[in-house]
Amino acid sequence: MKIAIVDYGMGNLHSVLKSAQAAQQRAGVAADIVLTADPDIVYQADKVIFPGQGAMPDCMAALQQSGLGEAVADGLNNKPFFGICVGAQLLFDVSEEGDTAGLGWFQGSVKRFATGLQDAHGDKLKVPHMGWNQVHQTRAHPLFAGVAQDARFYFVHSYYFAPSDDNIVLGRSDYPEAFACVVGRDNVFATQFHTEKSHDAGLQLLQNFMAWDGQA
Repeated sequence: MKIAIVDYGMGNLHSVLKSAQAAQQRAGVAADIVLTADPDIVYQADKVIFPGQGAMPDCMAALQQSGLGEAVADGLNNKPFFGICVGAQLLFDVSEEGDTAGLGWFQGSVKRFATGLQDAHGDKLKVPHMGWNQVHQTRAHPLFAGVAQDARFYFVHSYYFAPSDDNIVLGRSDYPEAFACVVGRDNVFATQFHTEKSHDAGLQLLQNFMAWDGQA
């Protein structure tokens, strides 16, 4: 089995590679995990991991300039696919960040957290939302196997998913209001948080992805 981590120049790429390799060892499956900027390798892969980090306009421009867009679209349509952070945001129709068009795999937008957010004690919340936060699983999914309800994951983001269809929402977090942070449909699973920075819980998701056949 070959797993391609898409390198379009935007993402915590080597950390994603190391965490995927660690998850593969934990899963005990035979896999060749490659970090690649070659569209042909992405086409040939059995599974795709699509990370992203930074501003969405820059990420979308880098994806288009890299020539990887069609290979990513092929992965979305045909094989188990894992989007991470801005790589997950790119799967939506549009983002408020620079009014940027996305890949349109999921209907909906990516919105910025409002200014002046306060927690339950009236203390100001900073944007970006950065640090550990609980994720409440709203629907069962094979990738949640062994992940405790309300497990904590690591976030760094100023924008969040706003899906048109609540049926794709698999997990939510609070800042301070609930927002979608895990989405999925069919063969695609995507997280706003950084799995590669989320220690055991993040590794468990990636471990489950190693064995996943793409059936929800």
